[in-house]
Amino acid sequence: MTVLGLTGSIGMGKSTVAQMFADKGIPLFDADAVVRRLQGVGGLLVADIERQFPGTTGPSGVDRRALADAVLGDDEAMARLEAIVHPAVAVERDSFLAAHAGNPLVVLDIPLLFEKGSTALVDKIAVVSAPEEVQRRRVLARPGMSEARLAAILARQMPDSEKRARADFIIPTGGSIEETKMAVDAIIACLSAPADS
Repeated sequence: MTVLGLTGSIGMGKSTVAQMFADKGIPLFDADAVVRRLQGVGGLLVADIERQFPGTTGPSGVDRRALADAVLGDDEAMARLEAIVHPAVAVERDSFLAAHAGNPLVVLDIPLLFEKGSTALVDKIAVVSAPEEVQRRRVLARPGMSEARLAAILARQMPDSEKRARADFIIPTGGSIEETKMAVDAIIACLSAPADS
């Protein structure tokens, strides 16, 4: 089994690309989706997060915006949050890998793959990338997003140029959707091929 790490900075189109892999039948572990579930109604992490960050949860689980306000720009607070979230996500990821051990290719969608030192979890890395002006336009169009919030998020992320330099594959998302799909198809063909071919 080849484990492909899929990553990319905010606003690069990683979720769209991840869905392309899933649509092709490639098992996909979406770390963000797991976190949303664990932080949702009745989620495993809600009580611990409320204890550490009072007022950031409610009837719908974790209020993601309130939690972001509580930790963005505060390294100590972010470390406390990560100490709650990361071990739970690791358990889910290990279960996913065990369940799909017979597949030739699986994808781990991990937003902070490089930043959190998770490269040892994967065999190959694909970085989703778009021009900076496209990225900014996409992110600033999101509800509740501001220049200041975007700057705080980008400060925690490795620059796109550095991610691209470290990648085995680069998936462009600044052009047509067809171009992006072709890049995904090429990666699947490359990594699903028998080792002796």
